[in-house]
Amino acid sequence: MHDLRAIRDNPEAFDRGLARRGLPPRAEEVLALDKDWRAAETRAQEAQATANRLARDIGIAKRTGGDATELMRQSGENKAAEAEFARKAAEVRTQIDELLATLPNLPADDVPDGPDETANVLQRTVGQPRQFNFAPRPHEAIGDKLGMMDFARAAKLSGSRFVVLRGALARLERAIAQFMLDLHTREFGYTEVAPPYLVREETAYGTGNLPKAAEDMFQTTNGMWLIPTAEMPLTNLVAGDILDDKELPLRFTAWTPCFRSEAGAAGRDTRGMIRVHQFPKVELVSIAKPEESAAEHARMTACAEEVLKRLGLAYRVMLLSSGDMGFAAQKTYDLEVWLPGQNAYREISSCSNCGAFQARRMNARYRPRGEKARPGYVHTLNGSGLAVGRTMIAILENYQRHDGTVTIPPALQPYMGGLELIAPHG
Repeated sequence: MHDLRAIRDNPEAFDRGLARRGLPPRAEEVLALDKDWRAAETRAQEAQATANRLARDIGIAKRTGGDATELMRQSGENKAAEAEFARKAAEVRTQIDELLATLPNLPADDVPDGPDETANVLQRTVGQPRQFNFAPRPHEAIGDKLGMMDFARAAKLSGSRFVVLRGALARLERAIAQFMLDLHTREFGYTEVAPPYLVREETAYGTGNLPKAAEDMFQTTNGMWLIPTAEMPLTNLVAGDILDDKELPLRFTAWTPCFRSEAGAAGRDTRGMIRVHQFPKVELVSIAKPEESAAEHARMTACAEEVLKRLGLAYRVMLLSSGDMGFAAQKTYDLEVWLPGQNAYREISSCSNCGAFQARRMNARYRPRGEKARPGYVHTLNGSGLAVGRTMIAILENYQRHDGTVTIPPALQPYMGGLELIAPHG
């Protein structure tokens, strides 16, 4: 959510931020509604003051034996007027909130301008793409040859964009997630959380998924929403709270299934596991003080990178352009892993600093040190640490062998019971 006071103070900066997002100016519309709201609020407050005065006068008249008839008539009219002004103020405030709820976070100053991923800026490349003496296969062909990745049977169960994993690949998926959780909790200080997978509407609203991303989520018949990422419940753990600044930063991690309708992905990545409706992910969330969020963003990105380093996977880090960031983000780094089966780098993690945008929607605050310090909004950050399915894809494609078997990275072998190689029917 946007700071209404900041829009009042600098409407030009607000419109410039929207323009960087490829959106038309909205400050004039917001400020017109704001003027109406404040006028109605003022009239309601004046009517309340009049009501208090009339109540006192009526009391005096009754105690002194005077005639209170006219005063009571005025009081009745004033009560009706006060109720109408209060109703008008609430109605206009709702209009303001609904308008602001549809507008994305504004890009940070150092975010590159651009309409889409073509304007993203390479930050660094780590590792060399693996070389093969045979034509590397895509992951779906590897999984099919192993006999452990079944899209046809998944389609019978659930339709397109689902997969059934068996045997060693099912275990590999679990091993990847456990490896990530152990790394993030034991070495990086994240607290593991097992959150609900179904959340209320206000929870989805708090992270900015509603109302804008409703079409990309699944809703149950009782109005609950399946989480598209654990960011949603993890970030909302502090919704409505006033935290002590000594508690910050809070760092949470969770391994959950994620559910996405992929409404905007028609015709894209229809083969394999790149873009499916249900997938596991290890999520990272931080709740930080504003002055520490930039450093926390760099730290979170480094934690996600470490997973790729320990798995021996080549990757690159991209700073996303203003037109390619998610709705709630003010700055995002994407990690893109090398996939030899596609001969391309593909996104495997997005690490975003959302500033106070989500905190305003959730009313998540902290109390700075000092007796007279007023509570301020925390900053929220989230990132994939990593997407488990895409990590499996990267392992299959980078560790494949000419005979169709797949070597297990050393970091994962303890989680696979010492298994070093996945062979057909393993």
